[in-house]
Amino acid sequence: MVTRRRMIGAALATGGGVLLLRATARPAPDQGARTAAAAHTADHPDTMAGMAGMDGTAAAPGPDPGPDTGPALAPKFTAALPLPPVLSPVDTAGGTDTYSVTMLRSFARILPGHRTEVLTYNGAFPGPVIRARSGRPVVVRQRNLLDDPVSVHLHGAAVPADSDGGPMNLLAAGATRTYTYPNDQPHASLWFHDHAHGLESEHVYRGLAGSYLLTDATEEALPLPAGRYDLPIALRDARFDAAGRLVYRMDDPAGRATILANGRPWPKVEVAARKYRLRLLNSSNLRFFSLRLADGGPITWIGSDGGLLERPHTTDTVDLSPGERADVVVDFSRYPVGSSVVLTNAMPPGPAEHVGVVLRFDITRAAHDPSSVPQRLRTLPAPPAAVARERTVVLEVDETPGAAPRGMIDGKVYDPNRVDAAVAFGSSEIWTVVNANKDTPHNFHLHLVQFRVLARNGRAPGPEEGGLKDTVRLLPGESVRLQAAFTSYRGRYPYHCHLLDHSAMGMMAQMEIA
Repeated sequence: MVTRRRMIGAALATGGGVLLLRATARPAPDQGARTAAAAHTADHPDTMAGMAGMDGTAAAPGPDPGPDTGPALAPKFTAALPLPPVLSPVDTAGGTDTYSVTMLRSFARILPGHRTEVLTYNGAFPGPVIRARSGRPVVVRQRNLLDDPVSVHLHGAAVPADSDGGPMNLLAAGATRTYTYPNDQPHASLWFHDHAHGLESEHVYRGLAGSYLLTDATEEALPLPAGRYDLPIALRDARFDAAGRLVYRMDDPAGRATILANGRPWPKVEVAARKYRLRLLNSSNLRFFSLRLADGGPITWIGSDGGLLERPHTTDTVDLSPGERADVVVDFSRYPVGSSVVLTNAMPPGPAEHVGVVLRFDITRAAHDPSSVPQRLRTLPAPPAAVARERTVVLEVDETPGAAPRGMIDGKVYDPNRVDAAVAFGSSEIWTVVNANKDTPHNFHLHLVQFRVLARNGRAPGPEEGGLKDTVRLLPGESVRLQAAFTSYRGRYPYHCHLLDHSAMGMMAQMEIA
């Protein structure tokens, strides 16, 4: 089980630029992506500082734009936490919910007195929420009005390969594509984001992310907090210039000192003195979070990436790497009306007075609370006894000073024309994923499946990893043993580090299920 001290130590070790390599490079996408990205670089040389040419050669980092001005421009705990808009289907005929979504540039009021240009789904920052139900398909017609190609990935979902939003399955500027999500899986707090290879890091940083909350009868039957007491909260960091513009630079973990919750810096959340369900998403490119209430109060962990755990787990700390989700319940009845409690973060890099706080809960009223957290939340099937194959997957960046930056899986940079793992359809496999680096943390995301964590560093996983997962953290030198069943769809699907700058620089591979 990963200790909080070890996570903090790893983050401190990466504060000097090792986290994302010392220079930046990325493998070349296809010609459409190359043309769009080259044009974007010419139009925005400051925001693309430090990024490489599309031919994969390393570029010298651009001039440092100066310190993050977000902390100076945004007083803490003054803005209210916004709730992301919930999309309504444009059609529900035939038992299918159809949505129309447009990707476009827009402006958001993130910092007081400033309008910040962002990339959005339907103009929303933070991104919107799609609420779906198991067994009822969803169709999303995505229109791309951005200058760059994109690829929309529904993270954590079992979908056909042509709707997975793979890194090279690009939707060109001005084009429209229909994504089909069968929702043939149990409840889960999923999310969607851009996945266009080499561009995904900046696109997600600038706003191309939203939530997809899938429910089912099992979840609905439980007396958990619901309705206005069920809050989706997406956490990330950002860096702003003096004009309130988002500053994007790769290899910039320490430069991003502004913590955003649902797109607002250090917001306040008015709550009643009762239980709330908080659906936490780490939507950062790079930052790990180690979250706890300032008074060390109890947090009841009820779910992870793939839905509810079998049993709740009481803790005082929630650790999340980029892309991971945690479903927790906090009982604010233990605080008197009129009091407040801050949600803190113990993970560097960055100044602790800024990155060490996330948001503040203000207990403003009493309220009746019929909700409860049962001691049994669901029953998960045991992993299949028959295992067709075991594999070892090694994640690594070159940490040699002065070396050309590369992200690698099994010693190879991503090649979309190469199949790295041939998987038999209908089979179950055990993968041991290893972080071979001494200083650089990674994590691991496997498309298509929700897997079970069998062991972490040779020991049983902690209770928070006892449910269904699609993303796991891997600190330097760590290993995670997981089991996945490939029973839903055939085709080619990627697996990669979900520190998006790492995947953009090649830390991605491809499996073919046949």
